[in-house]
Amino acid sequence: MKKLSLYLLLVFAAWNFQACDTKKSEDSTEQAEEANEQKADALEDANRDQAADALEDDSEFAVKAASGGMMEVELGTLAQQKAQNARVKEFARMMVDDHTKANNELKALAAQKNMTLPTTMGNDHQKHVDDLRSKSGADFDRAYMDLMVEDHDEDIELFEKMSNNAKDADVKAFAAKTLPTLRKHHESAKSIKDGMKNS
Repeated sequence: MKKLSLYLLLVFAAWNFQACDTKKSEDSTEQAEEANEQKADALEDANRDQAADALEDDSEFAVKAASGGMMEVELGTLAQQKAQNARVKEFARMMVDDHTKANNELKALAAQKNMTLPTTMGNDHQKHVDDLRSKSGADFDRAYMDLMVEDHDEDIELFEKMSNNAKDADVKAFAAKTLPTLRKHHESAKSIKDGMKNS
């Protein structure tokens, strides 16, 4: 009987460990989105469908923005170390400063709205960081500025959409407040990228 109990305990422990290990393979953004979906489901169960929809849409935006913001800070830090071009280094410093500020504002907003944010960037954003880590010199500078133009194109589109369509007034205000900074980053990135082509 003791052997059977011990065997069952070991089987349960192994199953439990495997279940935990499966969770680890999901990236942080997926885990945050799942947590927010569970909160939205709880609101739906309480017959608060509109609030549930608002939480789900707005939290999806917050998760993307948080992951992207972490990538901007990480890449800005990397570019300050690896970039050769002085304008690229200066741009990278601006990225770290501005996106750290925006990330902190987003964290405070998420806490206030009971939204779960990722603790690390998502796999797509991490891939950009890993790709750039492998580059150096002028090759790094070009790849970084190409990514900054492309990424800020996407950010502006997302933040414009949310500044008009977010269900929560505070989320809408955050998106609208952040947009001018993103546009400034985009213009700077394009100017630097074009200048590097001509030099």
